[in-house]
Amino acid sequence: MERKLIVTEDGSNSIFVPELNEHYHSTHGAVQESMHVFIEAGLKPMLQKKQKINILEVGLGTGLNAALSFLETELKKVQINYIGIEAYPLSLSEGSQLNFHEIIGGDKMRECIMKIHSSNRKYPFYLGENFILNYLEAKLEDIQFPNDSFDLVYFDAFSPGVQPELWTKEVFQKLYNAMRFEGWLLTYSSKGEVRRTMEECGFEVDKLPGVGGKREMSRAFKKIADFHHHEH
Repeated sequence: MERKLIVTEDGSNSIFVPELNEHYHSTHGAVQESMHVFIEAGLKPMLQKKQKINILEVGLGTGLNAALSFLETELKKVQINYIGIEAYPLSLSEGSQLNFHEIIGGDKMRECIMKIHSSNRKYPFYLGENFILNYLEAKLEDIQFPNDSFDLVYFDAFSPGVQPELWTKEVFQKLYNAMRFEGWLLTYSSKGEVRRTMEECGFEVDKLPGVGGKREMSRAFKKIADFHHHEH
């Protein structure tokens, strides 16, 4: 798959796939979008509740979300277990062209991105003392997860128009089952169809303000069932 490096409006790089006519991040700003959708709406509020957080990312891509999560938690002594799924990993040379460190995190960000794209993916590896990354080079459809595993799911797949097979009821049901109660699934998409599919799987879905050209994003909550209200 051919990939081209582009510069987004906040100065950070992203990748464009001509064959799919799709970008890895918002062209309005890669770092800005990731911070808003995954860190501000998901990780930061979860950090107020837990000292140990299990995160699943669907579409690890450039590694930006994982690196931002590391920067956010590094000094907080929180234990992070991070599983990133990516069917088409970037090469080390592609990873080394990313300039996220110029926007945020400096040398630490650069080291983090390089580690993500150069480590042996057969084994989990440490991004930092309390942050373990398990990079799964696979398709989500081919992976089975134990139930009640994840506190946060970063759903950063290509858009429904490009990767419809990842926005199905089967996929969201699998993710719902793999999540812990009171966990969140975050995604940049707020399409009505996507929200309805998530709701059919049991999620309670909130629309939150979007960023960079998108009016809204979605945060889906796996709530603890209230059995007292089910008398019909």
